[in-house]
Amino acid sequence: MSTFQLATYQSAQGPRAGLVVGDKIIDVAEATGNAGDVSVTNLLETWDASLKRLDAAAAKGAASAKALSSVKLLAPIQRPVAIYCAGANYRDHANEMARVQGKPDPVDPHTLGLHSWHFLKVGHCVVGPDVTVKIPVKTKKLDWEVELALIIGKTCRNATEANALDFVMGYTVANDLSARDMGTRVGLPDNSNFRADWVSHKCFDGSCPMGPWITLSRDIGDAHNLKLGLDVNGVKKQDSNTKELIFNMKEQIVDISSRITLYPGDVILTGTPAGVGAGKGEFLKSGDKVRAWVEKIGDLNTVLE
Repeated sequence: MSTFQLATYQSAQGPRAGLVVGDKIIDVAEATGNAGDVSVTNLLETWDASLKRLDAAAAKGAASAKALSSVKLLAPIQRPVAIYCAGANYRDHANEMARVQGKPDPVDPHTLGLHSWHFLKVGHCVVGPDVTVKIPVKTKKLDWEVELALIIGKTCRNATEANALDFVMGYTVANDLSARDMGTRVGLPDNSNFRADWVSHKCFDGSCPMGPWITLSRDIGDAHNLKLGLDVNGVKKQDSNTKELIFNMKEQIVDISSRITLYPGDVILTGTPAGVGAGKGEFLKSGDKVRAWVEKIGDLNTVLE
């Protein structure tokens, strides 16, 4: 069983699935001889069978393998149908955002009998590694949020904590870019039930950089003990560990799948730790270079314009 990452790269024929083995990338469909293996989305539709072909291809290698540095990597899943994003799901981040709003530190929601809560990003928001994202013209407060993203590999309904992670085929890095000053609708009172604007806040073009590839679950080990962080222009902003999650990944999968069926290729952004710009009144500007990273996966680099 060979170790590899699963990626999507730009070819002359368009986006194609690739196996990253060391410093090489192998075209999956060419290596397996299965024309349907051209995309990561197709591979996920029958993940157990696909994985056997991928293991065989990685072990065999391919004469047509290219240098990884010679290709352009894209987001590993081009346009996921659903991206579920956990809100305020690291203890330190929940505290920092409460302070920004002039509120006391929140209590552990478990003690109140609460469950994890999520908002949605749309697949059109997704961009890959090493891209330039245009800052929305209406925001002056564009923020960063490094997140561990999990990729669903099997249809999942009513998961239990005992089997929840069995539905996860792998993990990647995401940056939940957030326009903090576009999260409320202008002209409505503070107590209005219709004041929130999550689309403008979270779903603008390029607001979900993702990549550089997917590391398989079997190669991650304990996903609840991974270091993660984010730098802006080489200056450390976030530095934490997934063991600081309020609702762990098992709980999140259980909560979502109790209401909505999860399908192969769906993505869950599991939360971001403290160190976001809003906590200090620091925000991204044109020319900034952002590096989000997660242990055992890699770096996701983005430039703002």
